[in-house]
Amino acid sequence: MATVRDEKLALRVVPASASHAQATRAIYNEAVEKTTATFEMTPRSLSEQLEWVTEHSGAYPAVVALGEEGLVFGFGSLSPYRPRPAYSTTVEDSVYVHSGYQRRGVGRVLLEELIELAGAHGFHAIIARIAGGNEASVALHSACGFEVIGIEKEVGRKFGRWLDVVSMERLI
Repeated sequence: MATVRDEKLALRVVPASASHAQATRAIYNEAVEKTTATFEMTPRSLSEQLEWVTEHSGAYPAVVALGEEGLVFGFGSLSPYRPRPAYSTTVEDSVYVHSGYQRRGVGRVLLEELIELAGAHGFHAIIARIAGGNEASVALHSACGFEVIGIEKEVGRKFGRWLDVVSMERLI
């Protein structure tokens, strides 16, 4: 698994497990409650997060970025893009970084690991669906070889405003 170091931050990326459920849940729920990074409106319970971890093993993995003392800096996952069989070689990625560790390379390390895992699992395309206005996520995906393939106008509504979705793709 990947490792990164900057002057102040050392981390390693490992497969997500039940032991990471509480920390990944906290990161996700902060995004639910305070951002448009997810269109989810209701925070997850611990049992829901444990179920999510179980669902993200095997072909559709989840990974976590851990600090030296086991602190979870962020997590990412691959999910089925659509349920129909013709889409089986395409996945959708998700990356969430703890608000205290954003813009320090954590998201990039997670996304690079997900790209490697997608290739290793035989997938052909990765789709990112990013809330309009989330320029940091668009920049992260661009830096990792994704290209904008479209914008869905006003398809979501959160915090009393209409939200676009920027679709990006990377072929493997």
